[in-house]
Amino acid sequence: MRNKLSILILIVAVGLSSCDSMKKMTSDPLSLLTSKTWGLESLLGKAINTSSFTSGIPSLLFSKDNKLSGSTGCNNFNGNFNLSGMGLGIDPGAMTKKACAGDGEKNFLNALSQVKSFDVSGDKLQLFGDAGKNLLSFLPKK
Repeated sequence: MRNKLSILILIVAVGLSSCDSMKKMTSDPLSLLTSKTWGLESLLGKAINTSSFTSGIPSLLFSKDNKLSGSTGCNNFNGNFNLSGMGLGIDPGAMTKKACAGDGEKNFLNALSQVKSFDVSGDKLQLFGDAGKNLLSFLPKK
């Protein structure tokens, strides 16, 4: 009887721990991206230096029609994204042409061009490049 109870507890524990994984697998990947405006938290695994961005924190806004808009922290852009499962390609498209101090915008755009996949865990969006390299992390903008 004690062994049966232990096995039952183990099955329930495993089932509960996999609920979050099942939710991700059954969730519509598009709805994970389009649910918020995302503000940059880290670039290439390092917390962002806000002084590298003259007009605020870079942001992304994904729409349900595969359109993308946002800010590089200096210029605004309107482009597109391609979604295939958890695979993601980003094209910032048309961009304003303000002169930007420092390398913040260049580094942000370079990282965006390398995006191959994404993950949303809790309130964090992570964009990955080749071999799962963490390129960019975002949090919902307030």
